[in-house]
Amino acid sequence: MPISTGRAVLVITGVLLFNQAPAKADVVLTFEGFSDGTGLTSQIPGMTFSNATVLTAGIGLNEFELPPHSGTNVVFDDGGPIAISFASPILSFSGYFTYYTPLTVVAFDGSSNQVGSTTSAFSINVGCDPGPFCLGDPGSSPNELLSVSFASGISRITITGDLAGGSFVMDDATVASSVPEPSSIVLVLSAMAGVLAIRKKI
Repeated sequence: MPISTGRAVLVITGVLLFNQAPAKADVVLTFEGFSDGTGLTSQIPGMTFSNATVLTAGIGLNEFELPPHSGTNVVFDDGGPIAISFASPILSFSGYFTYYTPLTVVAFDGSSNQVGSTTSAFSINVGCDPGPFCLGDPGSSPNELLSVSFASGISRITITGDLAGGSFVMDDATVASSVPEPSSIVLVLSAMAGVLAIRKKI
């Protein structure tokens, strides 16, 4: 028995609405491709950095105490806390941190209200420079994963160690944001038009 036009529209509408959950788009910032000593500002589309400078292993970076999580590049807090502003709100931010002082990551919404925060598990988690001593706290290891999230959107984050800077490095930061899907109404109207066109041919 042929399906009725009304039932077809309801079925298609239900399928379309079921699939309207926003898709997540993750961008991983490895900081590879930048030269040692590059100050990050707006080189990465959609983001503006403050107090973030690239270091390369074997050049400006002591990779024994501050090993990159991947590749050879990291960024460090050059002169103060690192701040990152996002052109469009994001859902979450995470990164791998190696630090000489406790860290705090704070998230803000578009009105500069604090909407999330996290702190490091240790006071210091750096690796071992060649020699008899290891500086990290007992049980710690370099590249601790820290993250913040807020479902209604994060517009800016700050990462604070020593207020004067020079206290941590960050690598492989992941920025997760929602990808807007086509409007449900537009899709439903398109589906109805298609069903009615088929109905006229029957």
